Amino acid sequence: MKLTTRGHYSVKALLDLSLQPGYQPISVKMIAQRQDLPAPYLEKLLIEMRRAGIVNSVRGAKGGYQLAAKPEQISLGKILEAVGETIEPLPNQFADRNLPEDWVTFSLWRRLHQKLKEALYGITLADLYYDARSWQAAQGEENNFVV
Repeated sequence: MKLTTRGHYSVKALLDLSLQPGYQPISVKMIAQRQDLPAPYLEKLLIEMRRAGIVNSVRGAKGGYQLAAKPEQISLGKILEAVGETIEPLPNQFADRNLPEDWVTFSLWRRLHQKLKEALYGITLADLYYDARSWQAAQGEENNFVV
């Protein structure tokens, strides 16, 4: 599985939102500037994530988007699902009942797919945040958080 631009931008935006004190709302423009993302595209992704219940939108001068739950409660699988990423195996993939080796391969891929799905739904936004912070600390970067 390869993380597409949609998935990558979505995770970057949510990591940015997770940095807000008290998870206060932040404008799309601010997120886009900090993460070097195109604001119109980011807005579309945030709307999709709002529909999925991952973020809330707040209107007004101090409005924007904020996390709808704590980072520990938002899985990578849910984020990717919200923006239309798929982790499903290739469609129309069936084993030939007459070939035992085909069944072994089919069974292997089905098990690998299940493990991948479990992993994606087991990794949270908080896990990604701590991984990014650890990497930055190892690089000697402490103050600037750009994913």
